[in-house]
Amino acid sequence: MLRSVEQKRQGPVAGDEVDPRVTELRSAVARLRRRLAAHPGEFADRSIAEEELAALDAMAADGVPEIPRLRRSLLLIAGAIGSVSALSPGLAEVRRAVDRFGGPVRGQG
Repeated sequence: MLRSVEQKRQGPVAGDEVDPRVTELRSAVARLRRRLAAHPGEFADRSIAEEELAALDAMAADGVPEIPRLRRSLLLIAGAIGSVSALSPGLAEVRRAVDRFGGPVRGQG
């Protein structure tokens, strides 16, 4: 079923169930986006972090996202804002939300 943007904002259609992992991811991403927007300092990779957070939100809004793409976005965000200590709690929250989709990847490089 096709849904308008307004219907997506209002929530699921009767009978549709929202994956709680998706809800958690969208919430964590929204909080980190707000923290990033409020952060007064400028840093070289800020735009990368903003773009990847937007991509994560878009993936989650479309339903259950692809795990490899989630992890790639998380890696790019971590690389972009990892040294900004004020944003590290939000980054950790997004990482936990991403990990709920399949746990940490080990032994792959």
